[in-house]
Amino acid sequence: MRAPSGSLWSRFPERPDRRRMLAQSALGIGALGLSHLLSDDGRLRAEDAASTLAVRSPHFPAKAKRVIHFFLNGGPSHVDTFDPKPALKNYVNRSVSENLLTERKTGAGFPSPFRFRRYGQSGIEVSEIFEKTAQHIDDIAVIRSMYAQVPNHEPSLMLMNCGDSVQPRPSMGAWVLYGLGTDNQNLPGFVAMCPNGLPIKDTENWQSGFLPGAFQGTYVDSQHKELSRLIENIEHPQITTAAQRRQLDLLARFNEEHRAARIDPRLDARIQSFELAFRMQQDAAEAFDVTREPQHIQEMYGEGVHARQTLIARRLLERGVRYVQLWHGAGQPWDNHANIEGQHRSLAAQIDQPIAALITDLKQRGLFEDTLILWGGEFGRTPTVELSGDGKPQSGRDHNHWGFSVWLAGGGIKGGTVYGATDELGFKAAENPVSIHDLHATMLHCLGFDHKKLTFRYAGRDFRLTDVHGELIHDILA
Repeated sequence: MRAPSGSLWSRFPERPDRRRMLAQSALGIGALGLSHLLSDDGRLRAEDAASTLAVRSPHFPAKAKRVIHFFLNGGPSHVDTFDPKPALKNYVNRSVSENLLTERKTGAGFPSPFRFRRYGQSGIEVSEIFEKTAQHIDDIAVIRSMYAQVPNHEPSLMLMNCGDSVQPRPSMGAWVLYGLGTDNQNLPGFVAMCPNGLPIKDTENWQSGFLPGAFQGTYVDSQHKELSRLIENIEHPQITTAAQRRQLDLLARFNEEHRAARIDPRLDARIQSFELAFRMQQDAAEAFDVTREPQHIQEMYGEGVHARQTLIARRLLERGVRYVQLWHGAGQPWDNHANIEGQHRSLAAQIDQPIAALITDLKQRGLFEDTLILWGGEFGRTPTVELSGDGKPQSGRDHNHWGFSVWLAGGGIKGGTVYGATDELGFKAAENPVSIHDLHATMLHCLGFDHKKLTFRYAGRDFRLTDVHGELIHDILA
């Protein structure tokens, strides 16, 4: 009995003659060799859709199992949030003798318009605009000596999110998902929530790069409440779920036949995306519906899109999602070149209560100890006032990549600590400078990985999130 016409095997006769058999065998041996070479080059993976996202063990026992990243797009001012600089009061209307390059011209010292005070048993000073978050300061490690490479948004965004400021690389969320897999096959393992979205060029900040496409972040436009608008194409407008399942089963048969004759990981990624989209219809409606939360929990997080997306994030994390990134300030609202007092106060008010509520909520659910929290932007801001084109002060600050602050909390982090320092005025990391690579290496350590060994072979080289850099920040590790 011969195979059906059009089948992958229809070109093979039922009883191939000796010459045909040798020819096909020779081609088969060549294909095996090609497969090995492509696998070594990172373009072919033997993992199928199920095993790609399956749970995997890290290099050593981990303190953290999941990550939530509050990303403040635009660059929050460290001297107005977590790095008080009282010495700036001595430089009002005085030139500051710093030779550090900035993007725009700045003038005299600009003291923070916000009041700082000490919180918790650790007595760490925090700005009044984050007074609710500061209630948890004994659980937080503040790094005050971060530095980036350039004072430009796009390369600094890529550096913070992907570990490289020049070439598009896999995002940290993709690396974490690649290393650990996900506990819930019906939800994305990596979710990026960004109200109003980002320009197309910025979506590389949650890409999978040269990693398999299954590790790419799933974008959620969290400004919407309806599930069909939160996640594109989550619901089919015309056919039933059972009919969709039959369609996917038929499509899977065609795809497998097509795949067997080709070597292209992009096809695997597309197949996986179809299956994940179908499975999400079962679980996403429940996971993203914050109205299922008790009223007192909703009130604890507060109102507004950022409160809602933070509560959604907690619901995703407890359902096995590995990495959730919450963008605050799509279009760079934290980029306050003027009126920093009004802008920073307003922006902080949108996320201060939700962040504090999340920490409280994670604690009462027993999730805080194995959830790693990162807060910060792509760089900081100058301690000097920015000047307009005609030389007048604008009551704002320019970009500053020489020194800025981020903070970590949760799994594997020693709370109530401050690491590093900028100089007296807050221009440059002066004590224990910390690179983005150091930050990433430390976060991966909390997740159970030696950052030098979490690699992926691509283009003949073993790549890693930290490239050829990165040292652990031992003093903030629990």
